[in-house]
Amino acid sequence: MNVPLLASAEGERADRDAFRRDVLAGLAASPRAIPAKYLYDERGSALFDEICDQPEYYPTRTEAAILRQHAAEIARLAGPGCALVEYGSGSSVKTRLLLEAMTDLHAYVPIDISRQHLEATARRLREDYPGLRVDPVTADYMALHALPDTIGKARRIGFFPGSTIGNLMPEEAVLFLRRARRLLRADGALVLGVDLKKTPQQLHDAYNDAAGVTAQFTLNLLRRMNRELEANFDLSAFAHDASYNEVAGRIEIYFRSLRDQIVSVGGRRFQFARGERVHTEYSYKYAQAEISELARRGGLSVASSWTDPSRLFSVAFLT
Repeated sequence: MNVPLLASAEGERADRDAFRRDVLAGLAASPRAIPAKYLYDERGSALFDEICDQPEYYPTRTEAAILRQHAAEIARLAGPGCALVEYGSGSSVKTRLLLEAMTDLHAYVPIDISRQHLEATARRLREDYPGLRVDPVTADYMALHALPDTIGKARRIGFFPGSTIGNLMPEEAVLFLRRARRLLRADGALVLGVDLKKTPQQLHDAYNDAAGVTAQFTLNLLRRMNRELEANFDLSAFAHDASYNEVAGRIEIYFRSLRDQIVSVGGRRFQFARGERVHTEYSYKYAQAEISELARRGGLSVASSWTDPSRLFSVAFLT
């Protein structure tokens, strides 16, 4: 599907306007916070792919191993001629494990907020799977109300991997599941990847890799604001700050000011005190029973689930 240049340019302007509004509102709030979705510009998406290759970051390889082992069973549960709808598709690496098993797909619909990254991914998939219909949707999946008409009456199978649901507050996660249930329709299903609770040290190491790639990922948000919002963040004056809150059951990620300073963003000036943090992301971890309860509150139920031998990660088939 070729996107007209005018439509693409208009979409990019709308994306930038939304970015500006949300950043200015987030920096004016108390406590300060910027939505995690803005971490994923083209460079941020590439850095996240690099994070997934770090030895400390177990979720990607563990989930991929589960999918590799159980893709045929997932394909059987999905049935023939379905449409695979991926939320937050990124580079669609794990999706290929399902595409290889679901050989008679009606269509693949990747949804992602990063327009450039999504278009590149769709182009690669069309080249690698010439018989597959690929209909990308550039959108915030939390605000998506419709899927392409080309899906027709095919059964809709959602795919939400990477424990991305952990980036949502529990109430937001329930809201996402309810919206997914409506979009996927009564006969649909959702393949959901969820990071399980484990030792605080394992979790701390996963989000503070020795190579510093996660730190680059967090600070790339400042770089993006400099580029798109005419901000003047000095990246050397801020640090990545990630820790596990065991009571809340979540990793909490911020960028932290290393000194007292004033930064201009979008024509406005913001004062940062030394040690002040701006929240960028949560990553909730769940126990198996909590996954079932989350699904129930979202109007779904766990039909099947799989985990790895060390019980680090879970993949669930929700109906």
